[in-house]
Amino acid sequence: MASTTTTGQRLNARTMIALAPAIAKPRASGAGAGLETGIVHIGLGAFHRAHQAVYTDDCLNRSPGPWGICGVSLRSPDTRDALAPQDCLYTVAVRDASGDRLRVVGSITETLVAPEDPAAVLDRLTRPATRIVTITVTEKGYCHEPATGALNGDHPGIRHDLANPGQPQTLAGFLVEALDRRRKAGTPPFTVLSCDNLPDNGRVTAGILRQFAELRDPALGRWIADTVACPSSMVDRIVPATTDEDRETVAMALGVTDAWPVMTEPFSQWVIEDHFPAGRPAWELEGAELVSDVRPYELMKLRLLNGSHSCIAYLGYLAGHQTVSDAMADPVFAGFVRALMDDEVTPTLDVPPGADLTRYKAALLERFANPALKHRTWQIAMDGSQKLPQRLLGTIRDRLAAGQPFDRLALGVAAWMRYVGGVDEKGRPIDVRDPLADRLKTLPDAASLLGVREVFGDDLPKNPTFAAVVTEALARLKATGARDAVRSLDPNS
Repeated sequence: MASTTTTGQRLNARTMIALAPAIAKPRASGAGAGLETGIVHIGLGAFHRAHQAVYTDDCLNRSPGPWGICGVSLRSPDTRDALAPQDCLYTVAVRDASGDRLRVVGSITETLVAPEDPAAVLDRLTRPATRIVTITVTEKGYCHEPATGALNGDHPGIRHDLANPGQPQTLAGFLVEALDRRRKAGTPPFTVLSCDNLPDNGRVTAGILRQFAELRDPALGRWIADTVACPSSMVDRIVPATTDEDRETVAMALGVTDAWPVMTEPFSQWVIEDHFPAGRPAWELEGAELVSDVRPYELMKLRLLNGSHSCIAYLGYLAGHQTVSDAMADPVFAGFVRALMDDEVTPTLDVPPGADLTRYKAALLERFANPALKHRTWQIAMDGSQKLPQRLLGTIRDRLAAGQPFDRLALGVAAWMRYVGGVDEKGRPIDVRDPLADRLKTLPDAASLLGVREVFGDDLPKNPTFAAVVTEALARLKATGARDAVRSLDPNS
């Protein structure tokens, strides 16, 4: 985490009282205010704090209940170190061209760092008061094969957790050990709610927990499959990484220092399958949509928003654009994204009832172009090997099955291939952050990259049309550069 500002006092329960009336404050906050913890969130990052924690904060402001959040980091202590001295309070800055609107969020009661004290995390997960576990660990946190959704039994963390169930390191290790302890104690299981960008994220989560449990004990696997609810959800809000400049801006507005505020956009959406045997907050009163089947919503969002975002990230980065809004200010890229959505993605969608797809796509273009959100292309480009199967390759499979062209999607895949080579168009090194980064850098061409089964599965590399179109797109990228490659797909260019 970057250094904090030097504005004087820190944000906390005492200093919050003196904040300006225009800054919204929580009605109740933290365990010190008597807020009972009923939710454990695993993956305490900026997105959760700008999204699920805000919806829950709104619920608690409306009607206090047993739904405080214990935030757990599976890796770094940075968020805990920032929030603990602040009584777990932090600022959300909603940012657009008109300026920033600030609020203090108080729904987090406690922060834990799993590598430091796994026993404390297991204790919190095992308590009867814990009725929901929410998750934002990104695609790679599931320790699965993105192309198939199956648990990766060879993952080092999974192997460790099978051998050391009382000292887990992974999401599956913590949840299965806690569920086993609850089973043995006669405590009902908690509901597990994935909030990550995975198709059928509830089904994927349920499968991973069951598969991991079966490796430990087949009876435990059956119990988890029969009793643990894993509803799916779709989440949507753009949350760039916080910068030191953001911290200074927020500190000046607050009059106190917030070590880790989160910056976000006005738009927020949460669609949740309503299956919570142990109860839940009244999220629907605060704008969440409770549905019986989330799949049409998540497919629309994954393919239109996330798929476009990944294409912008790789192509935009290669063309020298540091942020999404910078890329969208270029008519060549704006036209590419619009055509990608309209011509290649939209025909593959089963539009949810009542959804206005034209309006949704127009809103996405406006959100991408928001100059107040400095969403770095490099940030979005992280972990591409885990993201491509959900964001681009599923759409390509549908286009192939229908005998339809997919030139823009293929260029996005080719841009990822160019990016993971680790050198940009000017010969400068790229800081590639990906679980497969070391391996990907050794693969010299499209044919070898297409052989990465974890990304492309077994079917796509064997499809001659797919291989030919992606190989040609990569050759065009290398020959002309990203911007000209994008422009070449515009029929009016």
